[in-house]
Amino acid sequence: MEFRDNKAIYLQIAEYVCEHILLGKWQADQKIPSVREMAVELEVNPNTVMRTYELLQNKNIINNKRGIGFFIADDAIGNVKAYRKGQFMDDELPSVFRNIYLLGIGFDELQSRYNTFVKETFNA
Repeated sequence: MEFRDNKAIYLQIAEYVCEHILLGKWQADQKIPSVREMAVELEVNPNTVMRTYELLQNKNIINNKRGIGFFIADDAIGNVKAYRKGQFMDDELPSVFRNIYLLGIGFDELQSRYNTFVKETFNA
C-alpha cells in the first residue's frame, strides 16, 4: 500500500479496510487480519493498526471478539457508507465544488463523465 503524505496513516488504513468491505472482499462476521498481521502486510507499526481498529470499532464497522480476533460487524456496509459519506461531504466535496465553479464545469458534463466512469469501472 502506498501512503499519501497529506493524511494520517491510520486513517488511510481505515480507508483500506472500508474499501475491502464495500468491494465485498471482507464479509459480515468474517475474521480480518490481526493487528500484527496487518502491520506486517502494510509495513507499519502495530500501534498504528491498533489505532485504526479502535476507530473502526467506535464506528461499529468491526468488532473485537476477545481472544479470537477482529471481525466485520453485521451492519458494516451501512456503517462504512455513513462514515465515508460524512468524510467525503465534509472534507473533499467543498474542494470539488470550488474547482467546478472556478473551471465553469456544468452539471450535465459532470453527469456524463460520472456515468462513463461508473460504466467503465463497475460494469466492465
